[in-house]
This record gives sequence, structure tokens and C-alpha cells, in this order.
Amino acid sequence: MRPAADSSPAPQAPADPALDAQRRAFLRVVSHELRTPLNSILGFSEILASELYGPLGSPQYKEYAGIIRDSGEKLLKLVNQVLEIARLESRAVEWELDAEPLRAAIDGVMSGLAREVAERGARVVVVDAENLPEVIADPRGLQTVLAALIQNAVLYSPPGSDIHVSAARRGPVVAVLIENPGERIDPADLPRLLKPFEQGETVLTRTAEGAGLGLSICALTCQAMGGTLSLAASPAGGLVATVALPAA
Repeated sequence: MRPAADSSPAPQAPADPALDAQRRAFLRVVSHELRTPLNSILGFSEILASELYGPLGSPQYKEYAGIIRDSGEKLLKLVNQVLEIARLESRAVEWELDAEPLRAAIDGVMSGLAREVAERGARVVVVDAENLPEVIADPRGLQTVLAALIQNAVLYSPPGSDIHVSAARRGPVVAVLIENPGERIDPADLPRLLKPFEQGETVLTRTAEGAGLGLSICALTCQAMGGTLSLAASPAGGLVATVALPAA
């Protein structure tokens, strides 16, 4: 495996409690103002698409209602991702860092992804699952990172592939590796994948919908928990994502 490109985020400036409180308040307002109308669009379009109160008449109306609902769901996902990046970059997220067992975190993630993994005919292989170490992390943040990286690995692997998850202590940190097969990726593209709005035309952004913000959110979340996320192109094709978090 090649060493990952240096994609560690720059150190953050010292926290200003007053400014951080203002940012949190502003993001709460923006979140409410964006999500409230989107939730209305989703709710009413679902009612129309299901013809809850009776037939709409022309079949096209039902089709259009479904398109509005699907478009609203995509827009809500993008809004949530942009708001999450804003919260992370402005330190508006409160973290509860404690010892977290990787085995329990991965089990929880796999339970949520079971149907998606089955639909792809994939298999997630956890190496030495009984002896996975503990890390210092926020439980929600750890689940978010692992879920996004394993989901990406499943999505960007050929159907029926094996995705390998492993963890090992390296001095003061635990390195968690998620490895998946797939198309070869230019190593020069890897640093951009971790930066919001700078992904470029990589294999990952060409083959899926969306703005490609998931890896950026993972990188910022790892940073907020005192760790890092790095990416490396596998010599055999595909990607190796390495999450490094303080060991418990």
C-alpha cells in the first residue's frame, strides 16, 4: 500500500467562546429556515404522490409529485451536508469525547447499512473483529465517519466486492483502515477529495450523484475529535481510507 498523500487539515485558531456561541445561534436559525420549507415540500408531495385523499386525475400529476419529492430529498441532503460543514468549520458542534469500542461502533454501522450492502452483493470483512481496540471519540462522530466511509467503499466498488475493515494501534493512535477495490485513482486527486467544493473530476465524483461532500465532512469530524483522515490509492485499484484517532 502506498503512503497516503499529506492531507492533514491546517491547525485551527484558538476558540473564541462568544464568537462560537454566535455561530451556533446563527446556524440554528439558518437550519430552521431552510429545513422547514423543505420538509413541507417533502410532506405534501408525498401526500400527492400517494394520492392519500383521492385520485389526482391525470397520471402525470402523480408522476410530477414523485419528481418533486425526489428532488426535495436530494436538496435536503445537500442542505444538511453544507450545514454540517459550516458547523464543523465554525466549531459549532459540541463533542463528548470518551473511550469508544470500535467493535460496537462498526456493528452499529453495519446494522444500518445491511440492506444497501446486500443490494450490492457486497461483503464487509472486519479483520480480527473480536480484538478491535478502543479509541477516544464522540460516539455520534465516530458512527458518522465509519458509516460514510464504509458506505462509500460499498458504493464505489464493483458489485459483489469484498470491503476490508481493519484496525491496529500505532503508538498513541489507532489507525482504522477501510479498503475497497475499484477503478484506479490518480494520487494527485486524493487531497482534493477531502476539501469541500474542490473535488474536481475524479473517479468518485464522476460515478455518483451529489456534491461529493461526504469525505470532507469525515475529515472535519476526525479533526474535531483530535484525529485525521487520509486517503491512498491502492496499487491494485480502489481506495484505502485511514482514520487515525487517539487510542483509549
